[in-house]
Amino acid sequence: PLIAALLPHAVTFLADSEREEERLKAVWESLAPQKNYQFERGYLSEGLADSRDQKIIFPYAEWTHRPKIRRQRQRSTHHSNALLLETFDPGDLVVHMNHGIGRFIGFDKRPNHEGVETEYLLVEYAQAGKLFVPLHQSHLITRYVGANLSVPKLSEIGSPKWRHIREKTEREILGYANELLINYARRELVGGHTFPADTEEMLSFENAFPYIETDDQLAAIDALKKDMESGKPMDRLIGGDVGYGKTEVAMRAAFKAVDGGKQVAVLVPTTLLALQHYENFVSRFEDFPIRIAHLSRFVKPRDKQEIIEMTKRGSIDILIGTHRVIGDDIGFKDLGLVIIDEEQRFGVKAKEHLKKLKAGVDCLTLSATPIPRTLYMSLIGIRDVSEIRTPPQDRLPIQSILAEPSDPLIQTAIRREIHRGGQVYFIHNRVESIFEVANNIKKLVPEANIIVGHGQLSNDEIDKIFHTFKKGEANVLVATTIVENGIDIPNANTIIIDRADTFGIADLYQLRGRVGRWNRKAFCYFLVRKVDRLPELSRKRLEALVTTSGHGGGMKVALRDLELRGAGDLLGVEQSGEVSSVGFHLYCKLLKKTIQSLKGEGPKHLTECKIETSLPAKLPDLYVPDVSLRLDIYRRLGEALTLKEVDSLKEELIDRFGPLPPEADWLLVISKGRVLGAERRCPLIKIEKHTLVVQKKVGKDLVDRRSLLPKTLTPTSLFEVIDRMTT
Repeated sequence: PLIAALLPHAVTFLADSEREEERLKAVWESLAPQKNYQFERGYLSEGLADSRDQKIIFPYAEWTHRPKIRRQRQRSTHHSNALLLETFDPGDLVVHMNHGIGRFIGFDKRPNHEGVETEYLLVEYAQAGKLFVPLHQSHLITRYVGANLSVPKLSEIGSPKWRHIREKTEREILGYANELLINYARRELVGGHTFPADTEEMLSFENAFPYIETDDQLAAIDALKKDMESGKPMDRLIGGDVGYGKTEVAMRAAFKAVDGGKQVAVLVPTTLLALQHYENFVSRFEDFPIRIAHLSRFVKPRDKQEIIEMTKRGSIDILIGTHRVIGDDIGFKDLGLVIIDEEQRFGVKAKEHLKKLKAGVDCLTLSATPIPRTLYMSLIGIRDVSEIRTPPQDRLPIQSILAEPSDPLIQTAIRREIHRGGQVYFIHNRVESIFEVANNIKKLVPEANIIVGHGQLSNDEIDKIFHTFKKGEANVLVATTIVENGIDIPNANTIIIDRADTFGIADLYQLRGRVGRWNRKAFCYFLVRKVDRLPELSRKRLEALVTTSGHGGGMKVALRDLELRGAGDLLGVEQSGEVSSVGFHLYCKLLKKTIQSLKGEGPKHLTECKIETSLPAKLPDLYVPDVSLRLDIYRRLGEALTLKEVDSLKEELIDRFGPLPPEADWLLVISKGRVLGAERRCPLIKIEKHTLVVQKKVGKDLVDRRSLLPKTLTPTSLFEVIDRMTT
C-alpha cells in the first residue's frame, strides 16, 4: 500500500546495495511497469517529497521501517581489560613466581638503590619477611586461588623449598600439557566443513545491521569466519557481558552456515530465551529467504511434529530451542553449525548429547559468565576465545545496591522508575507467596500496573505475560527466575531481587543483566534480611557483585566465583595438588607457557629473564594517573612473549595516553630485552652505567657476556646491544 500510494508521482528510489535495489524494483514494476522511476545509491532514514513538481525520494528504510543507527563512535578503545581482574586488595594471598606464597600489604613509594623514587608492591612472608616488588615487575605476582578453601602456609624468603615446589609443578605440567594438546589435535583430525568466503548475500546481511559494530564484535566475527573457512571444526567461545552484542556475532555465523548450504541448531537454556531468540532471528533475517523455526514447550504438539519432519528433510535452515533440539527424535539433514547459549546451564545428560551433535560440525558457544572450566581453557589458550569487552555506545554501568528490605525503599525504587516512563522487575523466587508479594507492592504503589509470572503457569499464560510486559502494557513484573536468561526489554531499568542471599553468584549476575540495556541509568537492588548476620560465603558473593557493577563484570564474577569455591573440582584429582602448591593463576600461567612452547608459538625454553637496571624505566604518574591501570600495563608488558606484543602495547599506550614520555620509552625497550632474554635462555641481564652484562645458558653452564654501552645511550642503541649480546 505504501508503494502503491507513490504511483502518481515521479519517484527516485534510494538503495544502499544492489540487493535493496532489486527488491524495490521487483515490487514497483509489479504495480506500475510503465511508470518512470530511477535509482540512486545512498541512505536516508525517511523519505522526502517536493509538492511543487510532484517529486519523491523514497529510501529503502521507509519501506522496511528499519532505519540504521549509524553514529560516529565516540571512542573505539573504551573497554574493560581482562587482566584488570587480577588487582589486589590488602590482605589478599598472592604468589610471587620466584619467592612463593605471601600476603599483599599494599603499595609503597621509596627511593631505589640508585636514589630514584620507585613504586612498589609490598608483600609479607613467613618469619616477618617483607618483599618490595617494583611495579614494573608486578607480572611476577598473581592472586592465590587454591584447589580448596583451606589457607596455605606463607613461604619463607630465601628458602629453597619454593624453588623445588615450582620445579616439580613444571615437570608435572609438561606431561599434562602434552596430553591436552594430543586431545586437541584429535578433534582437529576429525575435520570439518570448509565454508566458502563471504558472498554478496552475506555482505548484504551484514549491511542490514542497524548499528555500528564495536571493534571487539568485528574481531570476533573475523575470527569465526576464519575458523569456518579453515576446514577444521570450529570450537570458539564468545565471552562478553550481557547486552554487548554476542547474539549479532552468532547471527553472522548462522547466516554464513546457511549461505554455505548447511543447517544450524541454536541451543538455549530456557523456553523464554528460545522464544526471544526465535523472534530476534526472524526479525533480523526477514529480508532473506531463510526458514527459521523453534522448539520449546510454547510450540503446540502438532506443530512440533511438523517442525521435526521439516528439519529432517532439510526444509528448516535454523532450528532454535531448549534441550529439546538435541532430543533423540531430532535429526538434521545436513547440520553444519551448533550455537550454544550459556552452556553452563545445561545438565550432564544434555552435554553428553551435545558431544555427539558437535562431532565434525562447527560449534560456537556464547557466555556472559564463563563456567570455571571454560574460563580455565581460555586462560591457558587451549580453547579459541573471543572476548567482547567494549560496551555499546551510550551504555551506562548498572548501579548495584545491597540493602535490607523496607517498604519506603521498595516504594521509592519502583516509583522513580515508573515516573521516568520505565518498567521494573521484582524477583521473588517462591511461587506460594508470589501473589502476596504482588499485592503488597500494589498497596505501596497503587499507580503501578502489575503482572505476575512464574514457571508453574501454562505455556500460553507465560507467553501472554511476557508479551504484555514487552509491549509496555504493564510496568511492574513480579516473577520468579524465569526471567533470568535472555529477556531483553530496554525500557526495564530497575530490578529488585528479594532474598538475594539464596541465589548463586552467576544467577544474580544474569538477573542483574536484565536491566541496563539502554542509554538510561539502571538500578539493581539486592535485598537481604539482616546484612550483618549473613553467612560469610553469601556476604562475599554479594559484595563481589556490588564491586563488579562496571563494564566487563562477567569475567570478574567468574573469577571471583572460582576464588570463593576453590579450583579443586575444575582439574580433577591429578592436578589439584599442583594447583594448591602454586595457586590457580600461576598454574595457568605456567601451563599456558608450556603449551605455547610445545605448539611453537612461544619460546622453546621457559627461561624467566630478570633485568636489573638503574634506568628510569617506568610509566610516570602524570602519564597514567590510575595505579590499577599502571599495574595492568606493567603486567601485560611482563607477560608479553613476543616483540610483536610489546609493539602492540606501545601503539595502545600512544592511542590511549598520548606521545610516550622518555621513561616509558626505556620501559618498552627493557620489556623487549626481557622477551629476547627469555627466548635466548638468558636468565639475567644487567644494565650498568657503562656496561651491559648478559648471563646466558650454554648447555648446562651459565656464561657471563659483557659489552661496553655507547657513550650516548638511547632506547634504540640499547636494544641493538641487547639483541647482539643475547644471540
